[in-house]
Amino acid sequence: MWRYAAHIEFSLSTGGGPATGATGCRSLVQAGGTVWPVLEVSKLTKSYRGLTAVDSLSFTVSSGELVALLGPNGAGKSTTLTCVAGYQKPDSGKVTWNDRELGPDRSRHIALVPETPEVFPLLTIWEHMVFVARGLDLPAGWERDAETLLARFQILEQRDKLGEALSKGMRQKLLVACAALASTEVMFLDEPMVGLDPHAQRELRQMLLELKAAGRALMISSHLITYLEGLADRAVIIKSGRLVAEGTLDELNSRYGSQDLEETFFEATT
Repeated sequence: MWRYAAHIEFSLSTGGGPATGATGCRSLVQAGGTVWPVLEVSKLTKSYRGLTAVDSLSFTVSSGELVALLGPNGAGKSTTLTCVAGYQKPDSGKVTWNDRELGPDRSRHIALVPETPEVFPLLTIWEHMVFVARGLDLPAGWERDAETLLARFQILEQRDKLGEALSKGMRQKLLVACAALASTEVMFLDEPMVGLDPHAQRELRQMLLELKAAGRALMISSHLITYLEGLADRAVIIKSGRLVAEGTLDELNSRYGSQDLEETFFEATT
């Protein structure tokens, strides 16, 4: 779980301002001349035993923007997220944030809530929050924030339950709460709705909207395309590790003559 905890560093309270993305731009200039940071991934490539999982993939995620990462099974979505977040080393490619290339310390900038929610089996829910707070030296008052987050996901009353006793859905809720308690500018979520009950899905959706409004750069990989329809500003669609389409939802729907993102996905990947 340490590798997960080391990468789950995100905060609702970190400063920043909303922005909208622009493909190929390293920074975004808004009205008044304000420049908001952009995460830029350039020519990312990763192979396993001669099989190319991600093939020279490039995309951007701007502050205050939520980007949907879409693709069929085996498209390379999870590999893309884990490589960019620093879970595994890509064969080649570059990741920059605010025009600065990120190295091994990229977990200080990019949080990843992975598809498989691994937690410490012998720590309680509350001890996970303590672990994050102490590991990141969070300021006084973090306990109130932690309790609020656990309450939002309806696991505060189970704060003394061990990780080994948690269901998959509860582990997922805990990791999202840990991510929200910490502090990074960028947050990736890989299939975050899987295992969540309807209440938690609604809370997650509301939280993502709040984070986007606060200026966080967000990317979500999910097969639940209709869930992302009202959340995402742009979509990056990949197939066999390669980019097949990218743009705002309106741009993509217009390009493929589609009525919605789901129809666009099918048109782009078949």
